[in-house]
Order: sequence, then structure tokens, then C-alpha cells
Amino acid sequence: MGKAVVLHSRRTVFPDGTADGGIVAENGKIREVFRGERRSAAGEETIEAGDAWLVPGLIDMHVHGGGGYDFLDGTEEAVRGAARFHLMHGTTSLLPTTLTAPAAEIAALKKLLRQRGRKEDEPEFLGLHLEGPFLSPAAAGAQDPEYLKEPTPSEREEWFHDSEGIRRVTAAPELKGGMALGRLLKKKGILASIGHSDADYATACRAAQNGYSLLTHFYSGMSGLHRVGPKRVLGLVETGYLEDSFDIEIIADGVHLPPELLKLILKLKPPEKIALITDAMRGAGLPEGSRVKLGSAASGQEVIIEGGVAVMPDRKAYAGSTATAERCIRTVYGLGVLDMAQTVKLMSENPARMLGLSRKGSLAAGKDADAAVFDKDLHVRLVLAGGNV
Repeated sequence: MGKAVVLHSRRTVFPDGTADGGIVAENGKIREVFRGERRSAAGEETIEAGDAWLVPGLIDMHVHGGGGYDFLDGTEEAVRGAARFHLMHGTTSLLPTTLTAPAAEIAALKKLLRQRGRKEDEPEFLGLHLEGPFLSPAAAGAQDPEYLKEPTPSEREEWFHDSEGIRRVTAAPELKGGMALGRLLKKKGILASIGHSDADYATACRAAQNGYSLLTHFYSGMSGLHRVGPKRVLGLVETGYLEDSFDIEIIADGVHLPPELLKLILKLKPPEKIALITDAMRGAGLPEGSRVKLGSAASGQEVIIEGGVAVMPDRKAYAGSTATAERCIRTVYGLGVLDMAQTVKLMSENPARMLGLSRKGSLAAGKDADAAVFDKDLHVRLVLAGGNV
């Protein structure tokens, strides 16, 4: 057992706002929070952050990889490499996320995550996020259409008879069997999210009654206002604004959603219903011009890192994000709409609630000892993950 760690900053983001104070972390938990300064006791190591921001550890509910690795590579090196890359940018908990891919690749990743357990110098893996294969061909985006499926009874049985380790599923509820899938996921305690979907407003409202509660990467891969004959029909975008039963997640890289659109979202959707995600793929952290695989090294498709994002080779569509958690915080805080405490909640307290994790999300006694220190330019300078510096 190591020493207890005391972290102090004159700008600590507590659940009720920013104040001078800090936390005492011991045995993986926040043993104590304090206001003002605090003297070290025997067996404690104090880290003074000064005027830097001390914030809760950031939770990324939707991340495929980074640092040159994709979780679907399915190797220990890839899983550890992607996780460590995001830890260095403030992510202390994450959901490794798949794409539509060969079932064997997804099964291999699921098995590896079960077997390996948590390492002290990594973020905590909160469970697997299956983005697919139950997605709409009409809204597949960069997802490989070869591996799309409908959630028929036999497919639901194949994918979820053993659901241990699956924490979240993104699916299109308008598919045959989509509503039954939502009910099954809710029964199993798995977060059901609508994404890569062409559902209209009425279908989305039915989905909400059948277990779906989140909209995956808002605006990306989803329907909007359209005409059916002379009639205007609302899509998922308008549903996200109109229906408070839905939470939304946004790729806050400043590219997928330009600043003006981010401001609109923050103006129309209650901030407590929003989570920031990176949706990062292996190209996160790699130089401009890099050509990398979206998905696994074995079966993924080549994309290009360009303009702070991944694009398809024909440059007609985005093919994934290269964001980090700290970039998401910088982007949203820089809009001037929310203060730092409000901004940080979008990637700590809010995703913790959406995932049903009462032990994470804020700097409070009894919570997991996850925190990050941001300098004045909002770059991460220190991370505390499970009490480990």
C-alpha cells in the first residue's frame, strides 16, 4: 500500500462549483474532500496544483482507439496502447467501442477484456460498447455495410445469450426486431442507444418506450427533418431536442460539429442531458496526412488524418475522430457558453449517471479516486486514476 495522495488546487471543481480546496485519495477512493489549504499528515504525499484546474476524472463513453491502436486489433499491445494514450489526456474511465466488423474480432476483444482485468496505470474499462452490427444501411456512414445485421430473434440470441462485459449497444430501432432488442438490453441492464439510424420521430418515441435512452454522436449518422410527400417529418435530431427522455452525446472535436452548432445544442438541450465523447479512432495522436485503418488492422478500411479529423479517401465524409478528452473540454469551454465546472460535468458526472455509475463522476468523499489537473491552457498535466498518479 502506498501513501495517501493529497491533491490541492485553488481552482478545484467540486459538485457545487469551483473553489480553493482538494481531495485526499487512499486505497483507490476519495477519502476526504477539503476547502482551503490542508497540512499533510504522516503517510500522506501532497501534490500542489496551484492555479491549475483540478477536475474529476473524465469518462469517455465512446472511443475506438488512439495512439496508432484500435481496440478491435484484439491484442494486449493494442488495448493497452489505446488506453494509455487516452489516460495521458485525462480519460480515467472508458468504454472500448467496436465497429461493424467480423464477429470473431468482436468476440476476441470481448474475451480479452474479460481476462486481463484492470492495470494500475490504465483507465478503468467500464465494459464493451457495441456500435453495431444492428445499424441501418441508410445511415451506415463509415461503417462497413458487409457486416450489418438485423436484430432477429436468432441474432439477438447469438449476440446476447452471454452478455457479460457488454455495457452499451448502439442500434437502429427501426430495423426488424429493433424494439425487441431495446427491451432485451434494458432487461439485461445494458444502455441502449440509437445511432446510425434513419428513424423518424414517431419511431424514436416508440423506441424510448422500449428501452432506448441515448442518441449516439448527435447529428452524425442520424435522420433529420425531411419530407414525406408534402408533409414535414421530424427525424432523430429534432427528437433529441424535443424529447427530454433522451440523453445525447456529442463529438466535441470542433470539426464534426462546428462551433456554431455546438452553441445551438447547448442552447436548446439541457446541459445535464449531454455527454461529451471523443469517438476517437487509432489516428488520434498521429500526424496530419497519416493513412491508417478505421477498425482493425486486419479488416478495417484505410482513411486519412486531415484537418484534425479522419476522412474517407474520397474526402466526401468524415471517418472518425482524432479527439482526446482534453480537446473536448477545450473545445466546449472555449465556446464561452459554460463555465469550467459546467463543462467538466459533460464528461464526468453526466456520463456516470447515464451509465448508472454512482461511484464515479465527481470529486466527493467515497467516490473512485479519479481526477485530472489541467493547466491554464487546458492541457492535462497530471492524472489520478484509481488513486494512482
